Amino acid sequence: MISVGGDEPLELSARNVINSAGLFAPAVAAAVEGMPAHLVPPSYFARGNYFVLSGRSPFSRLVYPVPVPGGLGTHLTLDLAGQARFGPDVEWIDSIDYSVNEARLPRFADAIRRYWPDLDESRLSPGYSGVRPKIVGPGGPAQDFVVQDHQVHGVRGLVNLFGIESPGLTASLALAGEVLQRVGAT
Repeated sequence: MISVGGDEPLELSARNVINSAGLFAPAVAAAVEGMPAHLVPPSYFARGNYFVLSGRSPFSRLVYPVPVPGGLGTHLTLDLAGQARFGPDVEWIDSIDYSVNEARLPRFADAIRRYWPDLDESRLSPGYSGVRPKIVGPGGPAQDFVVQDHQVHGVRGLVNLFGIESPGLTASLALAGEVLQRVGAT
């Protein structure tokens, strides 16, 4: 049983609940009747800012530098039109906020110059941002995503997916297979 809502709460009963709510997965898990609170990980938010390069890109391939704590490093991707985008960085924030932090431009320029020393910083402008659902905060050890079923938390029919960020999205078909296996085991 899940009970959510404010003045007019919603109660939902279901045989199986797959909690894959991304940033909100811990909050959804906490709302499930019988879910042990100590097994719900805390939520941490890491905003990833992106900056775009005006004009033609000198690159025709993706560039992935060495990863940094909390992320993959400020890498270069190209959209279908060939426009270069740099990001994401790792900016720890207290609440979900999708604005691009323009004050991070000097850090971006420094990171990009590690693999493109001739960068003209004036060609960079704010692009977009995303927020990653972290379950370990700043300075904590790297944490893979977490899949919990009734064998972990004792709630039959519930599968929680926590901390599913980029590697989890890449592994989405494998995760779906894992979830199906665990639901079948209930």
